[in-house]
Amino acid sequence: MKTDNKYFSDTSSLTTGACYHCGLPCEETSVSHADKQFCCSGCKIAFEILSENDLCQYYRLNDTPGLAPGESQSDQRFAYLDDETVLTKVIQFRNDTLSKATLFIPQIHCSSCIWLLENLQRLNDGVLSVKVDFLRKEAFITWDHAKTSLREIVALLSAIGYEPQISLESLDSKKSENSNKDLYIKIGISGFCFGNIMLLSLPEYFDFGHTLSPAFQQFFRYLNILLSLPVLFYGASGYLKSAYKALKRRAVNIDVPLSIGIITLFSRSLYEIIGGSGAGYMDSFAGLIFLLLIGKIFQKKTYDTLSFERDYKSFFPVSVTRRDENGETSIPLSKLAVGDRIIVRNQELIPADAILRGGNGYIDYSFVTGETDAQARTPGDHIFAGGRQDGGAIELEIIKEVSQSYLTRLWNNDAFKAIQDSPLTNFANTISKYFTAAILLIAFAAFFYWYPQDVALAINAFTAVLIIACPCALALSTPFTLGSVMRIFGKAGLYLKNTQVIEILAKIDRIVFDKTGTLTRPQQSRLNFVSLNGLPELTEGYKSFVKTLAKQSTHPLSQALYHHLGSAECEIIEAFEETAGRGISGAVEGHIVKLGSRSFIDLQDGHQNGAAAAPEVFVSIDGTPKGYFQIHNPFRRGLEKMMAILRKTYQLTLLSGDIDRERQHLQPLFGSGADLKFQQSPQEKLDYIKDRQSAGEMVMMIGDGLNDAGALKQSNAGITVTENLNSFSPACDAILDAGSFSRLTGFLKFSGTAMTIIKLNFVISLLYNLVGLSFAVTGMLSPLICAILMPLSSISVIAFATSATTLLARRQGFIAGNPAPATTAFNNGGISK
Repeated sequence: MKTDNKYFSDTSSLTTGACYHCGLPCEETSVSHADKQFCCSGCKIAFEILSENDLCQYYRLNDTPGLAPGESQSDQRFAYLDDETVLTKVIQFRNDTLSKATLFIPQIHCSSCIWLLENLQRLNDGVLSVKVDFLRKEAFITWDHAKTSLREIVALLSAIGYEPQISLESLDSKKSENSNKDLYIKIGISGFCFGNIMLLSLPEYFDFGHTLSPAFQQFFRYLNILLSLPVLFYGASGYLKSAYKALKRRAVNIDVPLSIGIITLFSRSLYEIIGGSGAGYMDSFAGLIFLLLIGKIFQKKTYDTLSFERDYKSFFPVSVTRRDENGETSIPLSKLAVGDRIIVRNQELIPADAILRGGNGYIDYSFVTGETDAQARTPGDHIFAGGRQDGGAIELEIIKEVSQSYLTRLWNNDAFKAIQDSPLTNFANTISKYFTAAILLIAFAAFFYWYPQDVALAINAFTAVLIIACPCALALSTPFTLGSVMRIFGKAGLYLKNTQVIEILAKIDRIVFDKTGTLTRPQQSRLNFVSLNGLPELTEGYKSFVKTLAKQSTHPLSQALYHHLGSAECEIIEAFEETAGRGISGAVEGHIVKLGSRSFIDLQDGHQNGAAAAPEVFVSIDGTPKGYFQIHNPFRRGLEKMMAILRKTYQLTLLSGDIDRERQHLQPLFGSGADLKFQQSPQEKLDYIKDRQSAGEMVMMIGDGLNDAGALKQSNAGITVTENLNSFSPACDAILDAGSFSRLTGFLKFSGTAMTIIKLNFVISLLYNLVGLSFAVTGMLSPLICAILMPLSSISVIAFATSATTLLARRQGFIAGNPAPATTAFNNGGISK
C-alpha cells in the first residue's frame, strides 16, 4: 500500500459536489485527481489504490462504499498490532505460513462492500482470502505472515474506508451496543418530533369555531416543518440511502417504494403549508418514520432472542474430558475454563487454544487450513483451536476461552458440505421482487385514476398503497419460522448446522443407519473375554496395555473396553494409529498392541466369526493373538417403537461394519423389504448412498461420526449421534444427543410441520396485502393508519411464525415441561412429510 505524500499534493478549489468515492458532500476546498472530486485526501487515497490495482469496477457496483476515512492515516495508529501479546489475543490461528483472524468492520453495509473486501488480496498479495459475514459485519481474513502483517492489513482497510473496530477486552458486547446505538437515537429523535408535531397540530384539529387566527395557524405549521426536518434527514436516512443505492445499481428493493411514499408525503405536506392551502400531514409523516423504526428494533430484538448465531456453548452437545485431583470427568464445553487440563483422544477436536502438557501431539489442521498433513507437536507447544489430534491421547492446558463463532465457522465450512440453495428462500426473494414492482404499478394506477377527480384523493391513494404494502413480511416468514424450529430442536437435543437442514429433513425419502454406537448403547456394554487355542486369561499387565490403547480412540467399542476394564493405565504409548473400520494399534511400554477385527491382527485360523453372537474385538500383543472381547451392546430404549413409525413412511437401510450376526433381531425392526448390509467399509457406505441418490432419493445418514464420515458428508442430511464425547464433526449437518435418539420421529415430523407453517405465512401475508391494498386504492385510508398497519404486517408474520412453532412444539413434547419422548407423541399418526 502506498502512503507517500504525493497523494496529498494537489488540492484545488472546486465547486461543491458529491465525493466520487464515498458520496458525501464536498466542501469548497477539496481534492481532485483524474478529473474526479473527493471530499478528503483519504477518499482520494482509496480511489488511487483501487485505480492502480484495476478495481474501479467497485464504483459501478455502488457509489457510496464504506465511510470516508480521516485525513490522517498514519500507520502509527496501528503500531500496537506489532506487539506479540496483542496478536495472540486477536489472531485465531497461526502456523509456519499463514494466520487467520476475524475483524469487526461496522462500515459494511452493501454488496459493493462485500465485493471490495473479498477482493482485498488484489490490493495486498499477502492476503490469501477474505470471507465476509454481512449480517454480523465481520471479515474472516487469512494471510501469509511472511508477506504482510495484521498491522498492514488493518492500515489498508482503514485507507479504503473500512477501519476495523478492535476491542481486546469485550469485543462481542461492544459490537452489540454499537450496532443498536444509532437506531435507538433515531427512535428517540423521531419520537420526540412526532409527539411535538401532534401537540402543535391539536389547536388546529380542535378549532371547530375557527377562532384560531391565521397567523397562529401558519406559525404552528412552520414549526411542524422545522420539527419534521430531523425526522426526514436523520430518522428516515437509512431507508432513503438504501433506496438510492438500489436505484444506482438499477435494482429495486423494499426501501424504494417506501422512500417514494416518505418523500411524497413530506413534499405534499410542504407544498400545502408553504402555499397556504392546508395543514399538510407532518404528524402522519413523523408517525410513519417513528413506527417504522419501532418495527425495525422489534424485529432486531426478536432475532436476538431467537439466537440465530447459534451460540456454540448452548447448541453443541460437545463435552470434554477434564483431569483434576479427582481424576477424569466429562464436562460440558460451557464449563471449560482457562487453566483447565483436558484429555484429547484420537480424532477429537481441540475446542480452545491450549498448551500441550502431556503426550505427543500430531495435529491435523485440515478443518482450519485445508492442508491434510498433520503437524507434530511436543510438550510446551502452543496448540490452536480447531485442530484434531491424529494419534494417541494428549493432555492440554487451556489458555483461551472457547470461541463459539470460530468453531461454528469450521462446522459451516464449504469444504465439508456444499449446501444446496434453499427453495423457500429463493421463492421469497422472487416473490418480493415482483411484489415491489406490482405495488409501484398499483400506486401509479391509483394516482392517475383519481387525479382528474380529486388531486388530494389521488395523492392519498398513491401514498397509502406505497405505505401499507409490505413485501418484507414475505421475506421474514422463512427465517423466523426456521429459526424458531432450530432453537426448539436445539433444546430438545438435535443441534443443526443451519436452517436449511430443516428443509432437507422434510423431504427425506430414505434413512440409513449405522449400528454400533448408533442403534446400540455403548455405555451399557457387557464384556466377556475369550482366549484363543487354550491360552490363559489376559494378565493384569496385558489388560493395562489394552485399556491404555483403547483410551486413545473415540470409537464406541474402544470406549466400552476402556470403561469396563478395571486395570490401571500405563503412561507411555507411542506410534498410535487408527484404521477406520478395522482397528487401532500402538506401542505401550515397548509392547506392540493391536485391537480390532480378526483380519486386522492377522489371525488366520481358530475362532470363526460367523458363530459370534456379539461384536468382537480381537487382541494381539507383540504379534501374538491372545483372544477376543465379546461386547454385548443393548439396543437403545424406544428403538422398536421408533422404527415401527419410521418404516411406515421411509425406506430404511442398515449399513454396519460388523459381521452378519444380528440380522434376525434387526430385520423385524427395519421391515422385511429393508436393506441390511453388514461388513461394510467406509467407502462401501459412501458408495451405497451415492447409488441411492443417483436413483433420485433424498438420503439421511445417521452414524457415530468416525467410520461414517464419508457417508455423512455424501448424504443429503448427515446426523452424528453422540454420547458424551467430543464428537464435533464438520462432515455432518446435525448432532443428535444420544438421550434424544428416540425423538427422531418427532424431529422429522416437526420439520414437515415447519414447512406447512411457512406456506401458511405466505398465504397470510398475501391476503393481508390484498385486503390492505383494496382499501388503500380508494384513498380512504389516512397515511397515519397506513403507517401503523405497515409494521404490524411484519410483526404479525413474526408473531404467527414464532407462536405457531412454539405452540405445536409444546403439543408435540419438544418444549420443557412436557418431556415425553417423541415416539409417544407420534405412535398413533405416523409421520407426514
